[in-house]
Amino acid sequence: MPTLLPPVYKQRHGQAEWVELARDRPLRTRNKLHYRVAHWPVWVFVVFIAPGPLTFDLFAHGPDLRTWSWLFTAMAVTGLLGYFGRLPGTEVRPYILKYNEDGPNPVHRRVFYTLAWTEIVVYAVLNSAGLVDAIISGHWRLRALYDVAYGPLAALCLVVGLVGGWPRARASVIGERYERRWFYGAVWAVTIAQPLLWLLWKVLPATRLSDLAKLAVYWGVLAIVGDLARRGVLPRTRPILPGESMVMD
Repeated sequence: MPTLLPPVYKQRHGQAEWVELARDRPLRTRNKLHYRVAHWPVWVFVVFIAPGPLTFDLFAHGPDLRTWSWLFTAMAVTGLLGYFGRLPGTEVRPYILKYNEDGPNPVHRRVFYTLAWTEIVVYAVLNSAGLVDAIISGHWRLRALYDVAYGPLAALCLVVGLVGGWPRARASVIGERYERRWFYGAVWAVTIAQPLLWLLWKVLPATRLSDLAKLAVYWGVLAIVGDLARRGVLPRTRPILPGESMVMD
């Protein structure tokens, strides 16, 4: 039975960095059903927001027949893949590894983490670019920017993933103890900053001053949450120090 252990931290660059010890993490040889099912809606959402212009219309104008159709398609595809354990976290058995040892990263994990990274990066870049453009030009042209740039940027990010450029999407899992924190740190940052930006976009007027405030808040939240992740304050952002073994989650 796992025991409750005091938090572990180490000093780095004058700041305390929270870490986890591999030997203190409970081991399991089989993923429980509720654990597997809980990962399904996560990947439904990842697949659902993959078409950037469609997602933009959803948040700007609400759902329509296109969004409902795509949602049901995403649910069906990911549900089938999850049933056969081909979504990250839905595998019947976890990947039990030794830290600092090389090992293959399954193809389905590389594909879906690449897709997740693509959305994290492209949405952040385009929303930032749209705000900067609105501040400079005085016109809100973010929808047109999505039409022109989302596809090429997404394609570039997918290529980066294919060559193993994204954390957790590499061919080897040797860097998992640090790569997991980069991924979850990025997820925490965008999932807090993006809805906040959407809310500000809805309630504030489309003026240069308000757009400047939106950009400041957006970048500020990304920076603050990113720093919390760097220091291991947020869940799943603590690096795991080498030890006996670990469970990839």
